[in-house]
Amino acid sequence: MSRVRTADFSNGMEVMSFLVRGCYSLKHIQQAHWLMVTLGLEEARFIEACSSLGFSSYACSVFTRSPHPNINLYNTMIKALPPSDAISVYTRIQAAGLRPDTYSVPLVLKAVVRLGAVGIGRQVHCHSIVTGLDTHVSVVTALIHMYSSCGSVSDARRLFDGAAFRDVSLWNAMIAGYAKLGHVDSARQVFETMPLNNSNVISWTALIAGYAQVNRPTEAIMVFRRMQLHNVQPDEIAMLAALSACAQLGALRLGEWIHNYIQKHGFRELSSLNNALIDMYAKSGNIRKALQVFHCTNHKTVITWTTMIAGLALHGLGTQALDMFAQMERAQIAPNHITFIAILSACSHAHLVQTGLRYFDIMISRYRIQPKIVHYGCMVDLLGRAGYLQEAQQLVRQMPFEANAAIWGSLLAASNIHGNDELGEHALQNLIKLEPQNSGNYSLLSNTYTALGRWNDSRMLRKVMRDNGVKKLPGRSSIEVNSRVHGFIAGDKSHSERERIYEVLYKLLSQSTLAGHPQKDCGELLEFDE
Repeated sequence: MSRVRTADFSNGMEVMSFLVRGCYSLKHIQQAHWLMVTLGLEEARFIEACSSLGFSSYACSVFTRSPHPNINLYNTMIKALPPSDAISVYTRIQAAGLRPDTYSVPLVLKAVVRLGAVGIGRQVHCHSIVTGLDTHVSVVTALIHMYSSCGSVSDARRLFDGAAFRDVSLWNAMIAGYAKLGHVDSARQVFETMPLNNSNVISWTALIAGYAQVNRPTEAIMVFRRMQLHNVQPDEIAMLAALSACAQLGALRLGEWIHNYIQKHGFRELSSLNNALIDMYAKSGNIRKALQVFHCTNHKTVITWTTMIAGLALHGLGTQALDMFAQMERAQIAPNHITFIAILSACSHAHLVQTGLRYFDIMISRYRIQPKIVHYGCMVDLLGRAGYLQEAQQLVRQMPFEANAAIWGSLLAASNIHGNDELGEHALQNLIKLEPQNSGNYSLLSNTYTALGRWNDSRMLRKVMRDNGVKKLPGRSSIEVNSRVHGFIAGDKSHSERERIYEVLYKLLSQSTLAGHPQKDCGELLEFDE
C-alpha cells in the first residue's frame, strides 16, 4: 500500500479508484477498507469494487456492518450480488425505512431476468406502481425488457402501448424483445411505426440481428443497407449481425465492404469481428482471405482458432484443419467441445477414420470433455461416409443418447452413398417419427431404390409421401451480383431477368452436350410431383 501514501486525497472518488486498482488480494482489500474508514470515504464505491474483484463475501460483510445504509448502498449491493441474493436485498429496502429509486427497480429486474422469474418480476412491477416509479422511462424500459426476456412478450407490449411517453429506449426495448424471441415481423411492425428521428443504431441493430437469428439473411442485409442510406453508423453488434447474414447468403461483396469499414474505423482489434470475418469469408468461398484475417488477428481466442478450423473443414481441407489444431495446441489454447466438432467434421470430410477415432479419444482422455450427442453424430457421419456402416450402427446402439434426426439422417445418407437399402429403410422409419414432413428423407431412400433398380419400391414410397401429406420443398439457391443477392426457387419464373437467365442456361446445356457431357435425366430420382 506504499503507493497510497503518495496519492492526492483531495477527491474521495479518485482516492477510492486509486486504492481499488492496487488491490489484488484479500489483505490489500482489508488495508484499503481501513484507509476508507479512516478517511471517511463512501462505502458504496468500495463494495462495488470488492465484488468486481471477486470478494463478494467481504463486500457483504461491509454492507451488513454499515450502521445506516442509504439507498445508494442498497443499489450497489443489488448490482453486485448473484440474482437470488440481489432480490433478497431489494425486499429489505422498505423494511429499512427507505424507498426504492429509479436505479433500484432496473437493477433488481436484471436479477429477475437472469433467473427467468417472471412471477417475481410482476411483484416488482406492482411495487413500482405503488411507489409511483412506473412513470419513469428507465423503469418502464426495464419492465418491458424483463417481460419479453422471460417470454411474456404480450405483457411487454401492453406496457409499451399503455406508456404515456415514447422515449427511444422504450421503442428499442420493444423491438429487441420481439426480435430475441424470433418474432421479427412484429419487431419490424414496431420499427416501422417508430418516428425516424427517434431511431438510433440500437433500433436498427436489433432488427438486423433478429432477421439473422431466424435465418432470414436477405432481409437482414436489406435493413443493413437501409441503415446506411439513413447515415446511421453501424456499431460492433450491427456489423456482427450483418456479417452473420453475409455468411448465410455467401454475400462476399457486402462482407468485404464491412471488412473495409472495420479497418477504416479502428475496429480491427476486436476479436469478435475478426472471428465473424473469418467465418464469413470461409462460408462465402474465400478461404485464403479467411486465413489472411486469421493470421492478422493479434489476440486469437479459442473461438478464433475453432472458426478457422471449421472453415478449413468446410472446404474439405481436412489435413490443413488438423495442422491448425496442432498449432492451437502449441499456442497452449485449450480447445472446447465446439473445437472438437470442427475437428471431427474435418476428419469426416477427408475420410480420415482412424484419425477421427483418435481425436474422439483425445477429447475425452486428454481434455476431459464429455462427448455430447453432436460429437457422436460427427462420428456416425465419419464412419458412414467411409463405408463403415456396421460400426456406425454399433456406435448408435452404444452411445448414451437417443439418436436424433441428424444421426438418423447421416445413416440414411450413408445408405444412399453405399447402396444399403436395408439400413436406409431402418433410418427412414425412425426419421418419419422425428421429422414426418421432411421430404428430403424420402428423396434419399427413393434415390437408393432407383439406383438398385427397385422401381416399384420407389413408386410406393412416393405414394406414402402423398398419403402422409408430405410435400417436396423446391430447391433454393442464391448468387451475389453487383453487391446484390439474387434468390432463386426451382420452378419460379418471377425473376425480372428470367428470359436472359434461361437463354444463358440453354446455351450452357448445348455447349455441355456438344462437349460430350450429356445431362443425365434426374426426373425419376428427384421429381415427386405427379
